Amino acid sequence: MKTRDAGLAVVNCGELVTLAGPARARTGRELRELGIKRDAALLVVDGRVAGVGSYSDLKLLFPTGIEVVDAGGRAVLPGFVDAHTHLVFGGNRVVEFEQRVGGKTYQEIAASGGGIASTLRQTRKATEAELTDAALRHAGWMLRGGTTTIEAKSGYGQTVESELKILRVIAGLKEHTPLQMVATVLAAHVVPPEYKKDRAAYVRLVQEEMLPVVAEQSLARYCDVFCDEHAFTLDEARVILMAAKQRGLELRMHVEQFAADGGAQLAAELGATTADHLEYTEQTGINALRKAEVQPVLVPGSVFALGRSKYPDARAMIEAGLAPVLATDFNPGSSPMTSMAFVISLAALYMRMLPAEAIVAATMNAAASLGMAGEVGSLETGKRADFVIHEFNDHREIAYYVAAAVRPQVYVAGRRAV
Repeated sequence: MKTRDAGLAVVNCGELVTLAGPARARTGRELRELGIKRDAALLVVDGRVAGVGSYSDLKLLFPTGIEVVDAGGRAVLPGFVDAHTHLVFGGNRVVEFEQRVGGKTYQEIAASGGGIASTLRQTRKATEAELTDAALRHAGWMLRGGTTTIEAKSGYGQTVESELKILRVIAGLKEHTPLQMVATVLAAHVVPPEYKKDRAAYVRLVQEEMLPVVAEQSLARYCDVFCDEHAFTLDEARVILMAAKQRGLELRMHVEQFAADGGAQLAAELGATTADHLEYTEQTGINALRKAEVQPVLVPGSVFALGRSKYPDARAMIEAGLAPVLATDFNPGSSPMTSMAFVISLAALYMRMLPAEAIVAATMNAAASLGMAGEVGSLETGKRADFVIHEFNDHREIAYYVAAAVRPQVYVAGRRAV
């Protein structure tokens, strides 16, 4: 009788997209190097990749009783790594979606008490159990689309207890879903309504009360700040991020989503791991990011979902030598989107990224941005066996068949998850 302990062999892979190469973010020509093996097989033992190559070579290594999965000549890729999500929140913003369709802008809705403040109210009211149930539903959507690792942010609580509540939910999800998660504290998402007349007091609350507890309880690896005219200024962001750095947290930043205001340069100055959004970033900002080796996390889904047309200049970033990342920015307001495959299509259609470049940005580069390049993002010996058997025969079809109703087979650590 076959057992999972005996291992797993995936055979008859029409395209086995390994992304084999250095365990770091890829740039330049490396973005087009997918390490494709044709008519190949993948051997998994104890949840790890134990071999990649031709069936004739690998079958000699198959343990007795190994489970054999026939990929049917289809494409097999690493699981997607979604490096920017707001997974945990209460309620939704369907009413505001309808308002945007009717002509109101994101900023107008926020100014009238909607936007992030609306989700803030709903999330504060929700119990941990209610937030867990909602987050598991979201995580299930991601997993079914081929995503196996995500970054998940707080930011919809903005009191000490509510932020900790969200981060505890993220930590507890590992007991209920095979999806791997990396937590980020985004207490500085917007200035909450009760602090509108005393912004400095809220900055102190984040700096002196929230971040110390998050760091002491090891509830997050990263700290993020949303820099924007309706969120936090560059000076406020600098104070918060410096405090986070002193507490041992690594940095990520929401910058230049609506204007080129120096956010990219601040991310470079502070040595942030990533600068996210960058829709309006100009060449000076791109050059600063390159010099500081900050990875750009591009989220075309939020541009699309907001009905806007200003996408990040991915080509300029690639030509400058940056290592781009693609992510969904899943959230209830500006990007209610969980599909990394759709994000890849948007990157190809609106940011002129080749399918290969987009796939690297959604796997290996995303893994590198989370400090996980040695663990996930490619299919190489020793790495976690997180992989997807797609319904396509050619990796380019992921971008080509926009929003196709596909049902990929998803494996996490060598076990069938979907």
